[in-house]
Amino acid sequence: MKILLAEDEVELNRAITQVLTMQHYEVMSAFDGEEAVSYAQSNSFDCMIFDIMMPKKDGITALKEIRASGDVTPVILLTAKSEIDDRVDGLDAGADDYLTKPFAMKELLARVRSQSRRSDSYTPTALTLGSVKLNVSELELSAKNSIRLSNKEAKLMEYMMLNPDKELSTESLYDHVWHNDEVEGAHEDAVWIYISYLRQKLMSINADIGIEGMKGGSFTLKNYHKHL
Repeated sequence: MKILLAEDEVELNRAITQVLTMQHYEVMSAFDGEEAVSYAQSNSFDCMIFDIMMPKKDGITALKEIRASGDVTPVILLTAKSEIDDRVDGLDAGADDYLTKPFAMKELLARVRSQSRRSDSYTPTALTLGSVKLNVSELELSAKNSIRLSNKEAKLMEYMMLNPDKELSTESLYDHVWHNDEVEGAHEDAVWIYISYLRQKLMSINADIGIEGMKGGSFTLKNYHKHL
């Protein structure tokens, strides 16, 4: 599970990172809101933890930008203030939870686990990118034509459509699609096979999006019409 931590207090950032790493989370640290937005736009995360009071861009401004891009990653806000307005502003901006400083690390870990469970159970009814629509419940991918997907194909396509233009490693794709499955064999082969299936199906429906990348590396879902 990959977490983006945006906290400008160096010692607190280091302490939170250490605790999360000990729980086997992969942590990427940012020290201001501008850096946090940049990381969120170029990487996929399972949860984000933002301090509200940060230089360059505060946590709420950063969150609004991330939500405006269509990113639905769960976000926990940290604030040194206890006023109700901070909580309301954060929730209105798209936060999923908040913690008031000082907080116990055990509580932060519990909030992260809670958001992870919510993220795993979240399945949008439909996703759209370029001319392509994915009906998650019906396992249907459509553009000029439509085609049916297998469960694994739909899960892989869903994750990539939730993270367009981001480099998604073979390992992260495997973890998100096959995390409860131990019979698929080597993760590199499993991901590559299903990427190949999706590429063929995107071509068959005359999609204006495509998957770039090579076996064993990272893959990126590109909206070609957007980049013209």
